[in-house]
Amino acid sequence: MPDITELILDDHEWFRRQFAALDEVRRSTPVDATALRDLWQPLADHLDVHAVAEEEIFYPQLLRRGGDDAEDETVDAIGDHNDIRDGVHAAARHPVGTSAWWDAVQAARDANDEHMSEEENEGLPDFRLHAATGLRKSLGRQFATFMERHRGARDLDVGDKDPETYVARTEERNTITSGDADEAARLDGSLGIGSLKGK
Repeated sequence: MPDITELILDDHEWFRRQFAALDEVRRSTPVDATALRDLWQPLADHLDVHAVAEEEIFYPQLLRRGGDDAEDETVDAIGDHNDIRDGVHAAARHPVGTSAWWDAVQAARDANDEHMSEEENEGLPDFRLHAATGLRKSLGRQFATFMERHRGARDLDVGDKDPETYVARTEERNTITSGDADEAARLDGSLGIGSLKGK
């Protein structure tokens, strides 16, 4: 099982390919609205599910185990997720292929491009530096299961989150659940708990 950082990067590459495929359809004359819909809907759904999966699985652990910038990285990421969601959900309000639809898709794309760049250069390297391989692989299994369970954005709240509130509540939960030091140590591959941020 790949670790969670690899799975996130795999999704990023898929997002880039799907947006490029939309570009190709847009270049055709006449533009095939059915082809656009067939490309966009799975992409839109996956963007939604990916964001929530990160918020449920990756960012709580980055806040717990990341470096000094983990909180700022997380606040930025949740804000980016909101911008991506806003574009995705705006697109759903317009007929596929119209100017307003393309504007919304482009807004989602721009926000996603910014988010992926920041995550690939900040959050993911931070987590690889501070989290043990065993933990990353365990989270990878959780991430893959979550993505499959919620395929098509089913049974999922894809609404925006206030970034500061998200961080505060997540850090509060992390504090409450940090008592399981033995499990944390096992996942870290060590007997100590010194790597538990702020504990």
